[in-house]
Amino acid sequence: MLKASAYKSKVIPDFTPRIPEGAALSVSSDPSSIVVFPGFCDVHVHFREPGFSYKETIKTGSLAAARGGYTCVLAMPNLSPVPDSAENLEKELGIIRRDAVINVLPYGALTVGEKGEVPADLDGMAPLAAAFSDDGKGVQSESMMRSLMEKCASLGKVLAAHCEDESLLHGGCIHDGAYALAHGHRGICSESEWRPIERDLKLAKETGVKYHVCHISCRESVELIRRAKAEGVSVTCETAPHYLLLTENDLREEGRFKMNPPIRTEADREALIEGVLDGTIDMIATDHAPHSAEEKSRGLEKSPFGIVGIETAFPLLYTYLVRKGVISLDRLIELMIKTPRERFGLPLSEDDFTVWDLEKAGSIDPADFLSMGRATPFAGTEITGECLLTVCGGRIAYRKAEGTK
Repeated sequence: MLKASAYKSKVIPDFTPRIPEGAALSVSSDPSSIVVFPGFCDVHVHFREPGFSYKETIKTGSLAAARGGYTCVLAMPNLSPVPDSAENLEKELGIIRRDAVINVLPYGALTVGEKGEVPADLDGMAPLAAAFSDDGKGVQSESMMRSLMEKCASLGKVLAAHCEDESLLHGGCIHDGAYALAHGHRGICSESEWRPIERDLKLAKETGVKYHVCHISCRESVELIRRAKAEGVSVTCETAPHYLLLTENDLREEGRFKMNPPIRTEADREALIEGVLDGTIDMIATDHAPHSAEEKSRGLEKSPFGIVGIETAFPLLYTYLVRKGVISLDRLIELMIKTPRERFGLPLSEDDFTVWDLEKAGSIDPADFLSMGRATPFAGTEITGECLLTVCGGRIAYRKAEGTK
């Protein structure tokens, strides 16, 4: 018998999970600390298949997501082949149908090959794609972005933008700040992020598209989006746990600290927290981006961008934001469940839920991950909160094995 309290709040007031047979749990903790949440939703993951299964697969990525409490994720299109046509998208969907243990919904690419030059077959992919994005690449041409927004608006689809002006990158690997200066690294300026957002917000206002900004990291981005919302632009945005919890002061000369956009200054982190509190930031996504151990062993300069995070997002945010009184648990649940589903039109099901022990203390050990990726800047970090069970579609997607730490 599953003895736990279903999470009740003003955010999700009427959620009553349907507990399937075989969902019994044996726990040593006080039963009052065991809580059932609706399944989390992450609108930004990289599961690497097809094309890069040595980094991650649909199976391992979805298992890792289930362990993190997620029952629905949206998978980015920087794959091989790029899902820029119905035919290519179907190749990814075939693997998803075969191997995924939770709901994995693919993005369709905005442009052919994600090269920013020729529009992808958005009409053909619209019935199959959850939304459209060229994540991993910013659309550099303003006229191309306008055309893509107009098409997405006509299809009623969200356009999720990776905002990065490549002319301002200069081969940078971390934030263009004190750490980069002290250690002789080329930096990535905040303008490379906020300048494309500024451009896109004007276009979104003109076209009426459902515009979503991926992984914002700097204070200027928060302020631009805040103003656009006040003007009635249909814009939402996400940030990630590492931008809310880390700054350039936490950097080490290791590949596990290299992500795009980079972690920035304390002032940027504080602006992101303020954006979470006032509703400017709508959701938290992980940007789970696994690479092989060899790739991430090359240090800050030579490692590829990307870290893993889907197994650690909730306990990190619960430990360092909720338990420290920065935000409420209601707000965290809104950011991880309600607003992502609302923006992307994803229904909440009583057959999708996750069970957590909110008092279980431990530390993050990448060796225990179900993901093939191990690169996390949070290795060794003390956390409170452990996933015991995740059910998706009425089936057990993850259950903590008895006797495991």
